[in-house]
Amino acid sequence: MEKLLYPLWKSATLSGDAFRDVLLQELAPKLGPLEGVHCVRLCVADSAVAAAAGRRIESHAPLPDAMLSLWVDFAGDAQRWEPLIDAYVERKCAYLVAEAEPLVNQALHPSKPGERVYGMCHVVFMSPPATMDFLEWLAVWKDSHTRIAIDTQSTFGYRQNLVVRRLSEDVVPCHAIVEENFPPEAMTSDHAFYATGGDEALLQKNMTAMIESCTRFIDFEQIDVIPMSEYLIKPH
Repeated sequence: MEKLLYPLWKSATLSGDAFRDVLLQELAPKLGPLEGVHCVRLCVADSAVAAAAGRRIESHAPLPDAMLSLWVDFAGDAQRWEPLIDAYVERKCAYLVAEAEPLVNQALHPSKPGERVYGMCHVVFMSPPATMDFLEWLAVWKDSHTRIAIDTQSTFGYRQNLVVRRLSEDVVPCHAIVEENFPPEAMTSDHAFYATGGDEALLQKNMTAMIESCTRFIDFEQIDVIPMSEYLIKPH
């Protein structure tokens, strides 16, 4: 099975909420029943995450308004579903990724198919510094940073998507795409984001540990962070 990620851009005439509704009510019902499509997930920047605007980082504007995840038998069959997607978006691009899920979000905050997942989902497009060796970057991210990220933040879901192939010419430049689920309070509260329980000393400790870890392997001039609402349309 292969995982495809499709960043999606809406028409300028649509609000984020209207785009969400179109994707959920019109596109998703067409994708789910397709033979060979095993799972469908949608993340979208709508009014439910408006409070998290301060956590948004834009290095490659305009950033996508949504991201569609498809798990399929064969990415080469994209002509079966991409025309359906094209009918509802202004623009799309595509990545083939290798997914790891160090923290499964359904374990703590389960949701039914089609329901909005609790809290917010940080969708992060990231790359290593230009001077960093690829295998070194991968080892730091996977073998060291993963545990630090889980231990210092309030995440209850964590998916790591390593870009295997860029399937479009106009993709957002990145080597990996991360999806992190946070509780709703984390949209505006650093204490909630870093799981401190209000302890100021722990906040400083966790923030410092996270920032120091990230600076080892992320090019902050190339990072994009988009708070989104998540919907698991068709589970595995």
